[in-house]
Amino acid sequence: MTHSFTPARRALATGLALLCALPAAWALDKPAGAPVLTLSGKISATNVDKKAVFDAAMLAALPQHGFTTSTPWYKAPVKFTGPLLSDVLRAAKASGTTLRAVALNDYKVAIPAEDATRFKVIVARLIDDKPIPVREKGPLFVVYPFDSDSELRTTKYYDRSIWQLKAIEVE
Repeated sequence: MTHSFTPARRALATGLALLCALPAAWALDKPAGAPVLTLSGKISATNVDKKAVFDAAMLAALPQHGFTTSTPWYKAPVKFTGPLLSDVLRAAKASGTTLRAVALNDYKVAIPAEDATRFKVIVARLIDDKPIPVREKGPLFVVYPFDSDSELRTTKYYDRSIWQLKAIEVE
């Protein structure tokens, strides 16, 4: 027996399948493990003290993306993997225009929120398929796909690629 679906039924079935496949992290459950990333400011989805707090498992549960790119910090191209920054922002229901990213050492950098979607920026949690140790710029590293666009191979975008990321304040 074969089933023929109309385009509308196929779209409905696909949409329902996607909804069912959304990872639990999208619901912003409370983190079970140690927090690795905290979003605050203009967000409407929170899970701890009016903040969106993610542990490593929650970030790993988001759709993962990867690319290999050259950077000024490594001798050869490196493969970075992690959720899109836009997905992290979407999970927290962020609504600002500027992201104040903060590193473990309290270094701060401003990233225009539009960069997240314009360039498919990722919050890398893996380098060459391995977790990123703190001493190697981890555990999280905001990375642009530098080799995808010559515009990205400038100090402006290298400076926005904050490593040892621990927090983002959405303004």
